[in-house]
Amino acid sequence: MKTSFYKYQGNGNDFVILDHRTIHPSLSSEQIQFLCDRHFGIGADGLMLFETHDSLDFSLKYFNSDGNESTMCGNGGRCMTALAHELGIIKHKATFQAVDGLHEAEILSQNDRQYTIKLKMKDTRPGQVFEDGYWIDTGSPHFVTFVPSADEVDVFARGRALRTDRRFAPDGCNVNFVQHTPSGIYVRTYERGVENETLSCGTGVTASALISAFLRQHGQGCYRVMTRGGEFKVHFHQSGQEFSEVYLEGPAVFVFEGQITI
Repeated sequence: MKTSFYKYQGNGNDFVILDHRTIHPSLSSEQIQFLCDRHFGIGADGLMLFETHDSLDFSLKYFNSDGNESTMCGNGGRCMTALAHELGIIKHKATFQAVDGLHEAEILSQNDRQYTIKLKMKDTRPGQVFEDGYWIDTGSPHFVTFVPSADEVDVFARGRALRTDRRFAPDGCNVNFVQHTPSGIYVRTYERGVENETLSCGTGVTASALISAFLRQHGQGCYRVMTRGGEFKVHFHQSGQEFSEVYLEGPAVFVFEGQITI
């Protein structure tokens, strides 16, 4: 089977996107793994299906590179919004359905096929508090732990151990190592389903910013978040432990498109 695809990235978190509006190939986990494989396939942290929706601009379905359907992807949502603009489906604003509910997105700027997009995330609040960190659901489950120097952390080893910790059974969670900086925070994330560190994680960046704000009781504002892949802004309103009007702002960049035989 030959299929067309698009490749996008958001601060180094990269995706294969298939336009699922008219053709609906049923992909097995093994085929998704192949498409995401960086040596034998296209190469990506995950695969997304761009689908129609009866009343919204589109619907998003996301699979991790291990071939399993996953939870919300913040970087992926911005990339899908950029593709919707490229396809002529939207102009500057989008409303779409993802696994965690309804999302809104706005294109703030565009330079050729490089976009800056502000994506509305779900309302949330911190969950369990542990001695070594904090659990929060930002569309995907995240464990946030603070470290003196994120670059000195063995993210693969420590992230994998925490990702499979029995506290987060049965599904596990993503793990974020967060360092406070003069301008905001610096985050490195181990992603479940990828089973490795990614250059950035949108829901992880959001989780890290909200937990930092929760600890400092900021109330309302904007956090600058650096990752190995680039910079984000997380906007929010805080009332006690409740976070609303949460927005993830960052890039969505077209990389290439083509055809591949599965």
